[in-house]
Amino acid sequence: MKSTQYLLFLVFGLLLIQACVTNKKEDNDSFPLLSETEWNQLFPHMNGGDSLGKLFYSYTAFVKATKRFPQFLNEGSTQLKKRELAAFLATISHETGGGNENDMVHFYDFGLYYKEELACLNGCASYSDTTSLNYPPAKGKSYHGRGPIQLSWNYNYGLFSETVLGNKDSLLNNPDLLTIDPELSFTSAIWFWVTAQEPKPSCHDVMSGKWVPNETDSLAGRKPGFGAVMNIVNGGLECGGIESVKNKFRLEYYLAFCKKMKVDPGPNISCNSQQPYGQ
Repeated sequence: MKSTQYLLFLVFGLLLIQACVTNKKEDNDSFPLLSETEWNQLFPHMNGGDSLGKLFYSYTAFVKATKRFPQFLNEGSTQLKKRELAAFLATISHETGGGNENDMVHFYDFGLYYKEELACLNGCASYSDTTSLNYPPAKGKSYHGRGPIQLSWNYNYGLFSETVLGNKDSLLNNPDLLTIDPELSFTSAIWFWVTAQEPKPSCHDVMSGKWVPNETDSLAGRKPGFGAVMNIVNGGLECGGIESVKNKFRLEYYLAFCKKMKVDPGPNISCNSQQPYGQ
């Protein structure tokens, strides 16, 4: 009898350990709003372009990066979370897209195709702000767009490096880390997404419903919605009535992801009537 009880206790203990291990693995390797299968379906051509043949923009790297920012896609209603995810995926797809404009049927399937700005593969000195006292550019280094959200400029590389890696010099001295380390690359995109840089709110606060426009924002026509995200990311070239291919494609990416995720895009999705920040 005692041996039977001991055996049952042992089996129960093993099952409990297995359940804990499984839950821990799921916590580390999964994401509640999007499965790996869905990720691969949304990005059928990822890791093409300059990362051809290399597993870089993987679901695993994305999920690991999300763990650094508990608030990311974790605030507001389920609908708001899905909208934010659609907005984030649209933004990184637009920045890294490799679609052909002659094939618009499949154009929005080519997100996460490139790792860095193609025009600057040999470096672009134009992204170095030598007036930045806190994050001065290192000699011979280029701070052009890299990673899912195309992090640009030495002050952004330095601030991100300081915030996430604990010192500003890691990325100021080696900006190419964002094209080598997949998790760090995704982390840079999520960091930009959740970090407010005055006078701009964070994209996360906008899409999660936390941002309330102040008087200046209201006078400038800035309202909560994807339009404000466009303004934060690249308002100077895409907002305020500027007609460009960039703002058209960015908005269409958002609508495409909303459709795929079966969520309403919400109000104020355009920034045509919004004054860009800094103007």
